Amino acid sequence: MKYRSRTEIVSIVLEAANGGATKTKIMYKAFLSYAQLREYLSLLIENNLLEYLEGMQTYKTTEKGFKLLKMHNEIGELLHSPIRESRIQ
Repeated sequence: MKYRSRTEIVSIVLEAANGGATKTKIMYKAFLSYAQLREYLSLLIENNLLEYLEGMQTYKTTEKGFKLLKMHNEIGELLHSPIRESRIQ
């Protein structure tokens, strides 16, 4: 597996929690160890990107989390689009 940045892992966790997900589901979708998962869940909850639903024991992406996910995807699209050379005359 290639090296993944923290930003990439955060976006995968937010995507996995879209609509609600358990720790196990998020852990397997993001290919994280339990220790890594706990660290990322804590970070995301602290920054209001993820919320924990007590009664259902699930994590859900917040509106702020969706905004971050959208921005991350847009930046990814910009980076993967072909670069056109402009000629200065």
